[in-house]
Amino acid sequence: MIITISGFPGSGKTTVGKMLAERLGYRFYSMGDLRGKMAMERGLTIDELNRLGESEAWTDEDADEYQRKLGKREDDFVMEGRLSFHFIPHSVKVFLAVDPGIGAERVFRNQRPDEERQESVEGVRKMLEERTESDRKRYRKYYGIDCFDRKHYDIVVDTTRLTKEQVVEKILSFIEKKV
Repeated sequence: MIITISGFPGSGKTTVGKMLAERLGYRFYSMGDLRGKMAMERGLTIDELNRLGESEAWTDEDADEYQRKLGKREDDFVMEGRLSFHFIPHSVKVFLAVDPGIGAERVFRNQRPDEERQESVEGVRKMLEERTESDRKRYRKYYGIDCFDRKHYDIVVDTTRLTKEQVVEKILSFIEKKV
């Protein structure tokens, strides 16, 4: 079984993905980490790479092709990525929602090295709004889809008021009923 996790920034995609993989004994892959590494190797932040991607498709193509190939050759893994559901259509597709303010607080507490450092939660919130809009713009342009449209997913979990353990339990419960 393959589980793909998409969602809004700060919703817990990576944290929940790692926990699911551990519980199931699966491998975990993160497209966010892969793209962040790509950005830093070029001396860019993830948001600069995203803006570049609005006019240059290569910024997404490598990660997208990696997902597609992995979904065809491997099984029993969890993948976190905005478009993972699209490139691995036979996966169990999970979307994690979160209140934008709560998401910004979470990201502020755990700022990544590939992000421009923000001095306030409000700064993070603005950065995440711009990132979300850039994602929408790129994915509509290159693939004709909105990765934030919940119709693409098998299960949607709002993580705003849940612990990471509760989110994992909801997903596992859904999977058990589906199998």
